[in-house]
Amino acid sequence: MSENWKSRTRMVHAGTRRSGYGEMSEALFLTQGFAYESAEAAEARFVEAGEDEFVYARYGNPTVAMFEDRLAALEGTEAGFATASGMAAVNGALMAFLKAGDRVVAARALFGSCLYILEDVLPRFGVEVVFVDGTDLSQWERAVTAGTRAVFYETVSNPTLEVIDTAAVARIAHAAGALVIVDNVFATPVYSQAVAQGADLVVYSATKHIDGQGRCLGGAILGPREAIRGPVETYMKHTGGAMSPFNAWVMLKGLETIDLRVRAQAASAQAISEGLDGDARLARVIYPGLPAHPQHGLMPEGGTMVAIDVAAGKDAAFRLLDALRIWTISNNLGDAKSIATHPATTTHQRLTPERRAALGITDGLIRLSVGLEDSGDLLDDLTRALEMI
Repeated sequence: MSENWKSRTRMVHAGTRRSGYGEMSEALFLTQGFAYESAEAAEARFVEAGEDEFVYARYGNPTVAMFEDRLAALEGTEAGFATASGMAAVNGALMAFLKAGDRVVAARALFGSCLYILEDVLPRFGVEVVFVDGTDLSQWERAVTAGTRAVFYETVSNPTLEVIDTAAVARIAHAAGALVIVDNVFATPVYSQAVAQGADLVVYSATKHIDGQGRCLGGAILGPREAIRGPVETYMKHTGGAMSPFNAWVMLKGLETIDLRVRAQAASAQAISEGLDGDARLARVIYPGLPAHPQHGLMPEGGTMVAIDVAAGKDAAFRLLDALRIWTISNNLGDAKSIATHPATTTHQRLTPERRAALGITDGLIRLSVGLEDSGDLLDDLTRALEMI
């Protein structure tokens, strides 16, 4: 692959492996095992598999390898490991490097399942977890003490769209010898600056923008070759969190168009947030592309996600959701179809009201994932629904 290729070219061509048939579309290798020419060959491959040698689909597969290489080329990392889901990636990125007695410092504004791993799972195995306000660098400085093994956060938080200063947090973490592990789903590979700003491992839910059309589950852990082909691959292949070849093939097709899709979605999100900003029926409109956003300017663009807070609370928010005609009520995001979610009763419902309030997740908050429909139609649908509350 040419090092001079721009990202859109890499999304189409990076990692391609053609069989002897010379196919144009990436081949789908639906096989869980691989044959060997001799017993000696099998023995040698189990000792050390070559660059394009495979042992078992849980360890690797040609179609999956193409997806891993393409996404790594896009993100700017040496290697990647594709996982069964985004949460398999989060769990794997943490568990592959942590042991009893280790300390993790994490931003408290996280997706509900991420909070479950950090609050419930890791402490069972003797890992100390400390939470901070991710946008407050002084809290990171106090919490990331010598001996901290890792820091973890969402570069853009779900669902309140806080943007964390990765370059600053990475400096703090690296000074203490800690790994920087980031969940980069909302930033997307298109707008990602995580590696350039100091992240060591980048995690994605490929279910979201990478697939982009609501078809398959998937995830990925990206980072240095030594880390990915070492602790990450060892942990993932033995615990079974690998991506299926079919899902990898779907994700490869998604990467071909992700730049076009995400940039169009972000432009619509900017227009929608500007169109709703200042509406008296909304307590706030949260979008990193708005000048009033507290971290405005930390991202090159505002992204595909918008959050609105209906001033009258839950019942009014539900009336708005039920009145929508184009937006679909669902808990996914990054889809070609626009999606509206009520986090307090879905993605973050397991949290106490007090915890949700501390995170800024009010009963009126609605998370909007902007799709590929006409932005004017989407805004008209929202403003019409606002009249219904």
